[in-house]
Amino acid sequence: MIYMSRKLHFSAAHVYWVDAWTEEENQRVFGLCSNRHGHGHDYVLEIMVRGELDPRSGIVVNITDIDKVAKELIESELDGKFLDREHPYFRKHIPTTENIVEYLWQALDGKFPDCELYQLILRENHYLHAEKERDSMVRLTRKYHFSAAHRLHSYLLSDEENKRIFGKCNNPNGHGHNYYLDVTVQGEPDSVTGMIMNLADLDHIVDELVIKKFDHKHLNLDTEEFKELNPTSDVVVKVICEMLAPRIPKLFKVGLWETEKNYFEYYA
Repeated sequence: MIYMSRKLHFSAAHVYWVDAWTEEENQRVFGLCSNRHGHGHDYVLEIMVRGELDPRSGIVVNITDIDKVAKELIESELDGKFLDREHPYFRKHIPTTENIVEYLWQALDGKFPDCELYQLILRENHYLHAEKERDSMVRLTRKYHFSAAHRLHSYLLSDEENKRIFGKCNNPNGHGHNYYLDVTVQGEPDSVTGMIMNLADLDHIVDELVIKKFDHKHLNLDTEEFKELNPTSDVVVKVICEMLAPRIPKLFKVGLWETEKNYFEYYA
């Protein structure tokens, strides 16, 4: 099977609001997203399809066929719209990122010729995206940032072995990174709020358990978690996932960007 991805863009406005709730309750649950005048995003939609290679043409599906189906849907229903005021589906379902990607899946599945829809990723901004794969529930990923120093040094290895394996990262005084942390939850969007998990709750948990402990710290010297562990990013991502899992029942995975080149994942 060949997997092919196509990226499209659209802009839309929306507001998160439950009419049956008071203004105070809407503000408590949805925060700034409850502004009655709405807010907007420049969305990026990534469509991945899969299929068998046609030996005659050398392609799975013509990209123009993907564009024709997807662009017609996006341009007629979403682009330039105030979703919960103009779209029939989102008048009844809060247009969270999770609900939008769920709707797009239902609208696009089975519509592409000669291939199968495999994955949709909808990016609301750099720090938030939702995705749906075939035979899976919706996932939501929230990105966080912290800065920290560390020294890669294992007490189970000799000094010579540490220098050989870790090179300059074994510098006795340590070095540092701008870490970016991706926290992914998975589940069915709530029928009322449209969210897999309240983002305010997720932000609070990650801030309490991870950011406040590790931001602007030397992991080897300032944290209990890594006093006895070599804080490679392989270890750090595993430790963070194990810290979050008891407080986030819907946790699916944790991703850690050490640099733009180095990325690590650990599945809950």
